[in-house]
Amino acid sequence: MSILATVRDRRRERPVNRPPGGLGRTPVSYSVLVVLGLFAILPVLVLVFNSFKSSLEIGANPLGLPATLDLSNFAAAWRRGNMARGFANTAFLVAGTILGTWLVAGAAAYSLARLNLPGKRKIETYLFVVISLPVQMFIVPLFFLWVKLGLINTLVGLVVIYVALNTPFSVLLLRTFLVGIPKELDEAARLDGANEWQVATRVILPLSWPGFMTVGLVSGLGAYSELLFAVTFLIDVEKMPVATSFFQFSQGYSQLYNLVNAAGVIIVLPLIVLFLLMQRRFIAGLAASGSKG
Repeated sequence: MSILATVRDRRRERPVNRPPGGLGRTPVSYSVLVVLGLFAILPVLVLVFNSFKSSLEIGANPLGLPATLDLSNFAAAWRRGNMARGFANTAFLVAGTILGTWLVAGAAAYSLARLNLPGKRKIETYLFVVISLPVQMFIVPLFFLWVKLGLINTLVGLVVIYVALNTPFSVLLLRTFLVGIPKELDEAARLDGANEWQVATRVILPLSWPGFMTVGLVSGLGAYSELLFAVTFLIDVEKMPVATSFFQFSQGYSQLYNLVNAAGVIIVLPLIVLFLLMQRRFIAGLAASGSKG
């Protein structure tokens, strides 16, 4: 009883308005946060301001406010960059990458976290090693392999590459979520007559959906902004994703910077809207997962 009383006394003496780690709400901490916020938001504001300017105005005033709010840059960028077709191709790549990563990484992470898989430590070490390797070293042999398989210049072939690139990290990330789920739930389900598929889909999957949401977000954003493999494995312009539309804004040896900035705003806008719509649900899911685990 004396130990419990001592713990209670220490909890009462702990400052309530001080966050973990000993960092109080001081003017210095707020100043640092404001500086970091400005450092993050200023490039975005410059991008938005320049999207309304002409090329001459960008050269004369690259960091200031636009003289007029001219929306013609957005229409010209959308038309010249063929962004409607680019967004359609990107949507296919993102959806295919997320679904493929969920399927492959989910099955692998479930095996590593919930089953008595022989050599699981070696597999985890292998995944860590694969993550540390630069992806550029696989381009040349993968290109010749894709030519022989007939997957060159196809969106499906690019989806397979994106799934392979995202799977190692996704497996390790999902494994951390699955390990935190008590194994007593598996045993109780098996005692009730559930097979392995039912345990995975009806017991483990509903409890680990925040992990799958995180994996989907990371892999989807990676596929949305990926450029190197897209320009290497795709030849037809009609199959290019929206990230490659910036190549259409060259005129001789110069760049149409007004169209480049307008296209950048168009590409970034869906990500901002997605973040505003899903941030509360995503954070709430992570908090619920942490309280249950």
